[in-house]
Amino acid sequence: MPKIQSYTLPDGSRRYWFRVDTGRGPDGKRIQERQTFERKSDATAELARIVTERRQGTYVRPSDETVDALIDDYLRSATFEKEAATVRSYTDALRCARDRLGHRKQQEVTRRDVEDLRDFMLREGRKIGGKAGTGLGPRSVILALGRLQAAFAMAVADGRLVRNPVEHVKRPQLASSERQTWTRDEVHAFLAEAARDRLHGAWRLSLYGLRRGEITGLRWDGYDRRAKTLTVTRNRVLVAGEIIEKTPKSRNSVRVLPLDDAVVSALDELRKRQMAEGAAAAPGYEASGYVVTDELGRPVHPEWYSDEFHRLAKRAGVRRIRLHESRHTALSLMEKAGVPVSIIAAWAGHYSGAFTMSQYVHANPDDLAAGRDALAAIYETGRPS
Repeated sequence: MPKIQSYTLPDGSRRYWFRVDTGRGPDGKRIQERQTFERKSDATAELARIVTERRQGTYVRPSDETVDALIDDYLRSATFEKEAATVRSYTDALRCARDRLGHRKQQEVTRRDVEDLRDFMLREGRKIGGKAGTGLGPRSVILALGRLQAAFAMAVADGRLVRNPVEHVKRPQLASSERQTWTRDEVHAFLAEAARDRLHGAWRLSLYGLRRGEITGLRWDGYDRRAKTLTVTRNRVLVAGEIIEKTPKSRNSVRVLPLDDAVVSALDELRKRQMAEGAAAAPGYEASGYVVTDELGRPVHPEWYSDEFHRLAKRAGVRRIRLHESRHTALSLMEKAGVPVSIIAAWAGHYSGAFTMSQYVHANPDDLAAGRDALAAIYETGRPS
């Protein structure tokens, strides 16, 4: 064990110091650390701590690395070979942490610092996706803290930090938000109005549970009229305002769906309309090959498709729901019709029936009447069991 040494200053006071090996650098050379104290007892205690932690493998050398550097290192590792949408999600989640703590030394960040960051995000942390300066929602704050905790955890695992300051920070409570779904009657009303719309075939696909990106990314080469099938192989999505076309979310999302006569008829009608529009607009028509296009053959913007869905729902006189909730509606109605959950999950492109049931199958207030009728039948006086 290194020894405590001392020297005398011109004013007669003494200083106590030691030099100790604290590891090796990337080049294999020894790294030594020197510390100086006014009191011998302090020098002795610190030297003992360093030696003990070095023996236990828990010693962390002092560093000037900032939180910015920590986040950069985390993103480089965590987003390796991830899709652009995922990279953007990770980057956005850590935006507030970078703005508020990026300049700080990562070894100096405390639990209280992270709690101050949490409170700031809830109070005024929004910069994009709404009015700047307003509070972020609990879900966004929880996601941000989760990413920051993962970044600090990586630094701990690498031996750059002793502890994770985010680990014991309490998260805001997430209010449960029920998904809104249409009843069977509302679906009928919407489809009746949709039958008069140019994109009738696309609206039927939305009410058959396809994702927006799957519909706007669908090309005619994926439609087999003779076999009455639709092959889902593309997903056209927005990432930071840019439209990106990619493969679906997972292997399960690549699927071949059988179509009923109503969908086939609606798609055939849409194809005929596009051919007529192409003949009328030539040579200015763009034969893009997409199923969902404007009158000049150009693929539509995904946000326009969502907005048009709301306009159509308003004309139909049904409750306003999100476009994605039409997918929830389709899967919920399939479950109520007695379709096995394994089939519903395969239709939706989910990896498991449990996920489908927990996230996509919902009951409307009117559906509770089925529970009432079942109990009435069970408890009816004199009814045989």
